Amino acid sequence: MLLRRSSTFALLTCLPFAVPAQTPSPLPSFYNTYHYTAYTVYDNTSSEPPTEVRGVGGSLILRPDGTYEKHLSIVSPSGPHYFNQSGRFTLIGDSIRFAFTDLKGADVQRGTFRFEPATKRLTINIIGYPSGNKGVYELVAADAKATPVPKAPRPKPAKKART
Repeated sequence: MLLRRSSTFALLTCLPFAVPAQTPSPLPSFYNTYHYTAYTVYDNTSSEPPTEVRGVGGSLILRPDGTYEKHLSIVSPSGPHYFNQSGRFTLIGDSIRFAFTDLKGADVQRGTFRFEPATKRLTINIIGYPSGNKGVYELVAADAKATPVPKAPRPKPAKKART
């Protein structure tokens, strides 16, 4: 069900494109490493409600030079599924276009995005197949100021004296 051709469009849609020079660029904080927090599939060929995919994780890196890296993981009852892509993205207004090459060759995915600078949240809607279907990704930017708390050193066990 999750990996059907009609549903996989959304799994493979977070691919970026180059930012054209004539397009005003988003705020500097837009270019960041994002973590996936949610993924919802809207399938208009079914009367079922949208599918909120569970077990979503991974990251999406959007760089000012228009390149991106996507490392999406979905843990399902059948096991984990990994989607790794890199390519270029283009932004025009609220439209986003991802161009990449995978084992099937060159591909492009299109959609829209909404960035909330105050919360560093990014929502990407990728157009699916057949027309009317879409995948919606919710992401949040990594806090560049946050540093992991160092682990306390473990005390070494005392050596036993030989007798």
